[in-house]
Amino acid sequence: KGWAITERELEQRRTAAVERDGLDIRALTLINPGNPTGQVLSREDLEVICKFCAKHDIVLLADEVYQRNIYDPTKEFISAKKVAMETPGCENLQLVSFHSTSKGLIGECGRRGGYMELHNIDPYVQTQLYKLASSGLCSGVAGQVMTSLMVTPPAPTDESYDLFQKEESDIFESLKRRANSLVKGLNDIDGMTCTPAEGAMYAFPKVELPAKAFDEAAAQDQTPDTLYALSLLEETGICVVPASGFGQKEGRVGFRTTFLPPEDELNSAIVEFKRHHEMFCEKYA
Repeated sequence: KGWAITERELEQRRTAAVERDGLDIRALTLINPGNPTGQVLSREDLEVICKFCAKHDIVLLADEVYQRNIYDPTKEFISAKKVAMETPGCENLQLVSFHSTSKGLIGECGRRGGYMELHNIDPYVQTQLYKLASSGLCSGVAGQVMTSLMVTPPAPTDESYDLFQKEESDIFESLKRRANSLVKGLNDIDGMTCTPAEGAMYAFPKVELPAKAFDEAAAQDQTPDTLYALSLLEETGICVVPASGFGQKEGRVGFRTTFLPPEDELNSAIVEFKRHHEMFCEKYA
Protein backbone atom coordinates (compact mmCIF):
# COMPACT_ATOMS: atom_id res chain seq x y z
CA LYS A 1 0.00 0.00 0.00
CA GLY A 2 2.94 2.34 -0.50
CA TRP A 3 3.23 4.70 2.45
CA ALA A 4 -0.14 3.85 4.01
CA ILE A 5 -0.39 3.78 7.81
CA THR A 6 -1.87 1.05 10.00
CA GLU A 7 -3.42 1.15 13.44
CA ARG A 8 -0.99 -1.57 14.55
CA GLU A 9 2.02 0.52 13.58
CA LEU A 10 0.70 3.56 15.44
CA GLU A 11 -0.06 1.55 18.56
CA GLN A 12 3.36 -0.13 18.51
CA ARG A 13 5.11 3.24 18.19
CA ARG A 14 3.04 4.72 21.00
CA THR A 15 3.67 1.77 23.30
CA ALA A 16 7.42 1.97 22.67
CA ALA A 17 7.46 5.73 23.28
CA VAL A 18 5.40 5.57 26.48
CA GLU A 19 6.52 2.33 28.10
CA ARG A 20 10.11 2.07 26.87
CA ASP A 21 11.12 5.72 26.60
CA GLY A 22 8.85 7.20 29.27
CA LEU A 23 7.46 9.89 26.98
CA ASP A 24 4.23 11.80 27.53
CA ILE A 25 2.85 12.11 23.99
CA ARG A 26 0.99 15.37 23.52
CA ALA A 27 0.71 15.70 19.73
CA LEU A 28 1.11 13.91 16.41
CA THR A 29 2.07 15.73 13.21
CA LEU A 30 0.46 14.64 9.96
CA ILE A 31 1.68 15.95 6.59
CA ASN A 32 -0.77 15.21 3.80
CA PRO A 33 0.09 15.22 0.92
CA GLY A 34 3.33 14.02 2.34
CA ASN A 35 6.82 15.27 3.00
CA PRO A 36 9.19 13.48 2.45
CA THR A 37 7.35 10.65 0.70
CA GLY A 38 4.96 12.47 -1.65
CA GLN A 39 2.05 10.18 -0.68
CA VAL A 40 -1.62 11.17 -0.65
CA LEU A 41 -3.41 9.50 2.23
CA SER A 42 -6.71 7.73 1.64
CA ARG A 43 -9.79 8.36 3.74
CA GLU A 44 -9.20 5.00 5.45
CA ASP A 45 -5.67 6.09 6.45
CA LEU A 46 -6.97 9.39 7.79
CA GLU A 47 -9.71 7.67 9.80
CA VAL A 48 -7.09 5.41 11.41
CA ILE A 49 -4.98 8.42 12.40
CA CYS A 50 -7.89 10.55 13.62
CA LYS A 51 -9.40 7.74 15.72
CA PHE A 52 -5.97 6.88 17.16
CA CYS A 53 -5.39 10.48 18.27
CA ALA A 54 -8.92 10.80 19.68
CA LYS A 55 -8.58 7.51 21.57
CA HIS A 56 -5.33 8.55 23.26
CA ASP A 57 -6.15 12.26 23.72
CA ILE A 58 -3.38 13.29 21.33
CA VAL A 59 -3.62 16.65 19.54
CA LEU A 60 -3.45 16.13 15.78
CA LEU A 61 -1.42 18.77 13.91
CA ALA A 62 -2.48 18.49 10.26
CA ASP A 63 -0.03 20.11 7.85
CA GLU A 64 -2.07 20.32 4.63
CA VAL A 65 -0.06 22.90 2.68
CA TYR A 66 0.22 20.64 -0.40
CA GLN A 67 -3.52 19.99 -0.72
CA ARG A 68 -3.63 21.37 -4.29
CA ASN A 69 -0.53 19.41 -5.38
CA ILE A 70 -2.03 16.06 -6.34
CA TYR A 71 -0.77 14.50 -9.57
CA ASP A 72 -2.31 11.01 -9.43
CA PRO A 73 -5.79 11.23 -11.01
CA THR A 74 -6.97 8.35 -8.82
CA LYS A 75 -6.19 10.26 -5.63
CA GLU A 76 -7.94 13.15 -3.92
CA PHE A 77 -7.18 15.40 -1.00
CA ILE A 78 -9.40 14.86 2.04
CA SER A 79 -8.90 17.16 4.99
CA ALA A 80 -8.39 15.83 8.49
CA LYS A 81 -11.19 18.19 9.59
CA LYS A 82 -13.67 16.54 7.21
CA VAL A 83 -12.76 13.08 8.47
CA ALA A 84 -12.94 14.21 12.09
CA MET A 85 -16.41 15.66 11.57
CA GLU A 86 -17.77 12.58 9.80
CA THR A 87 -16.15 9.67 11.67
CA PRO A 88 -17.69 8.13 14.81
CA GLY A 89 -15.18 8.13 17.65
CA CYS A 90 -13.62 11.44 16.60
CA GLU A 91 -16.14 13.75 18.24
CA ASN A 92 -13.59 14.98 20.79
CA LEU A 93 -10.54 14.97 18.55
CA GLN A 94 -8.35 18.04 19.16
CA LEU A 95 -7.18 19.22 15.75
CA VAL A 96 -5.07 22.06 14.39
CA SER A 97 -5.03 22.40 10.58
CA PHE A 98 -2.39 24.42 8.69
CA HIS A 99 -2.21 25.96 5.22
CA SER A 100 0.37 28.31 3.69
CA THR A 101 1.16 30.40 0.62
CA SER A 102 4.85 29.60 1.04
CA LYS A 103 4.39 25.98 -0.03
CA GLY A 104 1.94 24.04 -2.17
CA LEU A 105 0.75 25.09 -5.59
CA ILE A 106 1.34 28.80 -5.02
CA GLY A 107 4.81 27.99 -3.67
CA GLU A 108 5.84 31.60 -3.08
CA CYS A 109 8.55 30.78 -0.56
CA GLY A 110 9.48 34.44 -0.11
CA ARG A 111 5.87 35.42 0.64
CA ARG A 112 5.51 34.31 4.23
CA GLY A 113 1.84 33.86 4.97
CA GLY A 114 -0.65 31.23 6.08
CA TYR A 115 -3.18 30.28 8.72
CA MET A 116 -4.19 27.63 11.21
CA GLU A 117 -7.66 26.51 12.27
CA LEU A 118 -8.32 25.27 15.80
CA HIS A 119 -10.94 22.54 16.26
CA ASN A 120 -11.97 21.30 19.71
CA ILE A 121 -9.07 23.20 21.28
CA ASP A 122 -9.65 24.38 24.85
CA PRO A 123 -10.75 28.06 24.94
CA TYR A 124 -8.00 28.95 27.42
CA VAL A 125 -5.37 27.47 25.12
CA GLN A 126 -6.85 29.47 22.25
CA THR A 127 -6.54 32.71 24.24
CA GLN A 128 -2.89 31.96 24.95
CA LEU A 129 -2.23 31.32 21.26
CA TYR A 130 -3.94 34.60 20.32
CA LYS A 131 -1.91 36.39 22.98
CA LEU A 132 1.31 34.90 21.62
CA ALA A 133 0.39 35.83 18.05
CA SER A 134 -0.57 39.36 19.07
CA SER A 135 2.72 39.97 20.85
CA GLY A 136 4.80 38.98 17.83
CA LEU A 137 5.34 40.56 14.44
CA CYS A 138 2.61 39.85 11.92
CA SER A 139 3.21 38.52 8.44
CA GLY A 140 4.36 41.12 5.93
CA VAL A 141 1.76 42.85 3.79
CA ALA A 142 2.75 40.77 0.75
CA GLY A 143 2.24 37.56 2.74
CA GLN A 144 -1.16 38.70 3.95
CA VAL A 145 -2.22 39.61 0.40
CA MET A 146 -1.08 36.19 -0.87
CA THR A 147 -3.01 34.41 1.90
CA SER A 148 -6.13 36.38 1.01
CA LEU A 149 -5.74 35.41 -2.65
CA MET A 150 -5.18 31.77 -1.71
CA VAL A 151 -8.46 31.49 0.18
CA THR A 152 -10.44 33.76 -2.19
CA PRO A 153 -9.00 33.39 -5.72
CA PRO A 154 -10.39 35.38 -8.66
CA ALA A 155 -14.03 34.58 -9.45
CA PRO A 156 -15.20 33.71 -13.01
CA THR A 157 -16.62 37.22 -13.35
CA ASP A 158 -13.33 38.91 -12.45
CA GLU A 159 -11.12 40.41 -15.14
CA SER A 160 -8.08 38.45 -13.94
CA TYR A 161 -9.86 35.07 -13.84
CA ASP A 162 -8.78 33.68 -17.24
CA LEU A 163 -5.13 34.66 -16.77
CA PHE A 164 -5.13 33.29 -13.23
CA GLN A 165 -6.55 29.95 -14.38
CA LYS A 166 -4.00 29.67 -17.19
CA GLU A 167 -1.02 30.48 -14.99
CA GLU A 168 -2.18 28.13 -12.24
CA SER A 169 -2.83 25.33 -14.76
CA ASP A 170 0.60 25.83 -16.35
CA ILE A 171 2.29 25.58 -12.95
CA PHE A 172 0.34 22.45 -12.00
CA GLU A 173 0.92 20.63 -15.30
CA SER A 174 4.63 21.40 -15.16
CA LEU A 175 4.88 20.04 -11.60
CA LYS A 176 3.01 16.93 -12.70
CA ARG A 177 5.42 16.34 -15.60
CA ARG A 178 8.41 16.91 -13.33
CA ALA A 179 7.07 14.51 -10.69
CA ASN A 180 6.65 11.76 -13.28
CA SER A 181 10.02 12.47 -14.94
CA LEU A 182 11.95 12.37 -11.66
CA VAL A 183 10.36 9.16 -10.40
CA LYS A 184 10.82 7.44 -13.75
CA GLY A 185 14.42 8.62 -13.98
CA LEU A 186 15.24 7.34 -10.51
CA ASN A 187 13.56 3.99 -11.14
CA ASP A 188 15.57 3.60 -14.35
CA ILE A 189 18.79 3.66 -12.29
CA ASP A 190 19.98 0.18 -11.39
CA GLY A 191 19.89 -0.07 -7.58
CA MET A 192 17.24 2.61 -7.00
CA THR A 193 13.52 2.20 -6.40
CA CYS A 194 11.06 5.04 -5.93
CA THR A 195 7.33 4.94 -5.29
CA PRO A 196 5.27 7.37 -7.37
CA ALA A 197 5.11 10.98 -6.17
CA GLU A 198 1.33 11.20 -5.87
CA GLY A 199 1.44 14.73 -4.51
CA ALA A 200 3.46 17.45 -2.74
CA MET A 201 6.93 18.23 -4.16
CA TYR A 202 9.12 15.32 -3.12
CA ALA A 203 10.43 11.90 -4.07
CA PHE A 204 11.84 9.49 -1.48
CA PRO A 205 13.84 6.77 -3.27
CA LYS A 206 15.44 3.73 -1.70
CA VAL A 207 19.08 3.13 -2.68
CA GLU A 208 21.01 -0.16 -2.65
CA LEU A 209 24.67 0.30 -1.74
CA PRO A 210 27.71 -2.04 -1.75
CA ALA A 211 28.82 -3.50 1.58
CA LYS A 212 32.05 -1.48 1.54
CA ALA A 213 30.01 1.74 1.52
CA PHE A 214 28.50 0.71 4.85
CA ASP A 215 31.98 0.01 6.21
CA GLU A 216 33.23 3.41 5.06
CA ALA A 217 30.24 5.17 6.58
CA ALA A 218 30.85 3.42 9.92
CA ALA A 219 34.55 4.38 9.79
CA GLN A 220 33.54 8.03 9.31
CA ASP A 221 30.83 7.83 11.99
CA GLN A 222 28.16 8.61 9.41
CA THR A 223 24.99 6.93 8.24
CA PRO A 224 25.35 5.27 4.82
CA ASP A 225 22.88 7.70 3.23
CA THR A 226 24.81 10.68 4.65
CA LEU A 227 27.97 9.32 3.02
CA TYR A 228 26.04 8.93 -0.22
CA ALA A 229 24.43 12.39 -0.04
CA LEU A 230 27.75 14.12 0.61
CA SER A 231 29.34 12.26 -2.29
CA LEU A 232 26.47 13.30 -4.55
CA LEU A 233 26.85 16.93 -3.49
CA GLU A 234 30.62 16.98 -4.01
CA GLU A 235 30.51 15.18 -7.35
CA THR A 236 27.46 16.81 -8.96
CA GLY A 237 26.41 19.81 -6.86
CA ILE A 238 23.01 18.19 -6.24
CA CYS A 239 21.85 18.59 -2.64
CA VAL A 240 19.52 15.94 -1.17
CA VAL A 241 18.48 15.11 2.40
CA PRO A 242 19.62 11.74 3.81
CA ALA A 243 16.56 9.62 4.57
CA SER A 244 17.98 8.67 7.97
CA GLY A 245 16.95 12.14 9.13
CA PHE A 246 13.30 11.16 8.73
CA GLY A 247 13.34 8.08 10.93
CA GLN A 248 13.16 5.55 8.12
CA LYS A 249 12.91 1.83 8.75
CA GLU A 250 16.12 0.25 10.03
CA GLY A 251 18.20 -1.12 7.18
CA ARG A 252 16.72 1.20 4.56
CA VAL A 253 19.04 3.63 2.77
CA GLY A 254 17.75 6.53 0.70
CA PHE A 255 17.25 10.24 0.40
CA ARG A 256 14.63 12.92 -0.13
CA THR A 257 14.78 15.07 -3.22
CA THR A 258 12.45 17.50 -4.93
CA PHE A 259 11.24 18.17 -8.47
CA LEU A 260 11.09 21.96 -8.09
CA PRO A 261 13.92 22.86 -10.52
CA PRO A 262 12.89 23.92 -14.06
CA GLU A 263 12.20 20.97 -16.34
CA ASP A 264 15.41 21.27 -18.37
CA GLU A 265 17.52 21.46 -15.21
CA LEU A 266 15.66 18.54 -13.66
CA ASN A 267 16.29 16.36 -16.71
CA SER A 268 20.01 17.19 -16.48
CA ALA A 269 19.94 16.34 -12.77
CA ILE A 270 18.44 12.92 -13.51
CA VAL A 271 21.40 12.17 -15.78
CA GLU A 272 23.73 13.25 -12.97
CA PHE A 273 21.92 11.05 -10.43
CA LYS A 274 22.63 8.05 -12.66
CA ARG A 275 26.26 8.99 -13.32
CA HIS A 276 27.00 9.50 -9.64
CA HIS A 277 25.29 6.30 -8.52
CA GLU A 278 27.31 4.21 -10.97
CA MET A 279 30.51 5.95 -9.90
CA PHE A 280 29.73 5.54 -6.20
CA CYS A 281 28.93 1.84 -6.51
CA GLU A 282 32.08 1.24 -8.54
CA LYS A 283 34.17 3.04 -5.95
CA TYR A 284 32.94 0.82 -3.12
CA ALA A 285 32.50 -2.40 -5.09
